[in-house]
Amino acid sequence: MSVNRQHYKSNKKRKRRKKIALWILTPFLVLLIGATTYGAFLYNKAHSVMNDSYQPIERTNASSNKVDPKVENTSILIIGVDDSDTRNYNSGSRSDALMLATFNEKAKSVKLVSIPRDSYVYIPKVGYEDKIAHAHAFGGPAATIETVEKMFDIPIDYYVKMNFNAFIDVVDALGGIDVEVPYTINEMDSKDRKNAIHLEPGIQELNGEEALALARTRKKDNDIERGKRQQEIIKAIVNKAVSVQGITKYADIIEAVGENLATDLTFKDMNAFIDYALAGTSLQIDTLTLKGEDYYKSGIYYYQLDDDELSVTKQILKSHLGTLATSDNQYKDSNS
Repeated sequence: MSVNRQHYKSNKKRKRRKKIALWILTPFLVLLIGATTYGAFLYNKAHSVMNDSYQPIERTNASSNKVDPKVENTSILIIGVDDSDTRNYNSGSRSDALMLATFNEKAKSVKLVSIPRDSYVYIPKVGYEDKIAHAHAFGGPAATIETVEKMFDIPIDYYVKMNFNAFIDVVDALGGIDVEVPYTINEMDSKDRKNAIHLEPGIQELNGEEALALARTRKKDNDIERGKRQQEIIKAIVNKAVSVQGITKYADIIEAVGENLATDLTFKDMNAFIDYALAGTSLQIDTLTLKGEDYYKSGIYYYQLDDDELSVTKQILKSHLGTLATSDNQYKDSNS
């Protein structure tokens, strides 16, 4: 057991297997399902792609001591970045979507929290409060992870980052996904062409560009509803991926990921997750919403999180990860 988990868990060791929801770690779990389905060829292909996507980052606190995904509760931060060919893959890109997933092996359950991109939070990298989406621009995944750790007072064990191209190509490789569009949408595409995507309300099949537009739009509601749409889109991707039609697409999905995915999960770590997913155990999957209100400072819009609701969410995540026993608030910063 890692030093980090020793700090957050009681001395009693728990060696039970955890199970993972297929739809949380799209698209690379899909690749691994395909690899185990098709055999050595796709397995080796997925191994090569995932090795290329492996990008460990420097961690300055105890969370750098990785947990063993085979035997410990785990947290993963999923980062969607708004870079593309048009934006020249700028390393200072902001995060366009943030989701935190925690996995509890005893309860066989998953908690998924969508974090509004305009959330006004303390960013340790720069030492002041700003939109959480800016953390990635200030310091990449490491700064984003540290910010989320401070925000929820829990360790983040791994990250997965994907850009627009990966999202678009995965959906297209699957031949589109079925999703409900809540209202008429006129949105820019991945090349930032205004009103390039037009969608009418209703359940329909969307291609990659259309699914991205649905995931990004918030013109008629807010970041909370936007986060819910993103969760539904991820579910739709996996529902299609595990269908009979999807199974035949895995080679294309592997190609789609290519250089558009980065993670500090090793291929071995991923295989540990997929082994449990393929065991066939059903999971309880809960989505959490961060409530708050509109807030303006110096004429700039922010989303001010409700302190009481945030405290409740913290306790839920701590309990789910098994970190409530700690008496040392390691991720609390005196300046936050």
